[in-house]
Amino acid sequence: MNVIRPEIEGLLILEPKIFRDDRGFFVETFQHSRYAALGVGPFVQDNWSRSKKGVLRGLHFQQPKPQGKLVMVTRGAAWDVAVDIRRASPTFGKHVAVELSESNGRQFWIPAGFAHGFLALTDDTDFLYKVTEPYAPEAEGAIRWDDPALAISWPLPNPLVSGKDQQAPLLKDAPRLF
Repeated sequence: MNVIRPEIEGLLILEPKIFRDDRGFFVETFQHSRYAALGVGPFVQDNWSRSKKGVLRGLHFQQPKPQGKLVMVTRGAAWDVAVDIRRASPTFGKHVAVELSESNGRQFWIPAGFAHGFLALTDDTDFLYKVTEPYAPEAEGAIRWDDPALAISWPLPNPLVSGKDQQAPLLKDAPRLF
């Protein structure tokens, strides 16, 4: 497995080895000891979502009960973004974006302390993620996906965003950050 360490401490882009032949492919998407050695996990819940092209979900976090997330796309493609919301971090408010797709097989490890969101680049994008804490509605938090201070370059114009995400506060106004 190839491990890429982006410029923000704690984030990892993982490229599992994919074995392809004329029958198809095989990939080991998770192996506890290998991922634990990288500080990834442990996990308590798996989630799956499907989105149409142009759907933007995020930027979400939980606080308290913060979640680390190991995310991947098994069908289609997504532009995945993690924003550092750890107030004491030297990279507070900075982000890393990576394309995840069924063809590149990449995974993105997003530890607690980050807001997370993605934009589906194709119809029927299947997004899978493992989380380190169960979903807790009372701990939900979000920041605006189009906050000018974040300067995220989303690759598709006019995304379809839920009303709830459209009403999320800007980073400077968000409560319950880390």
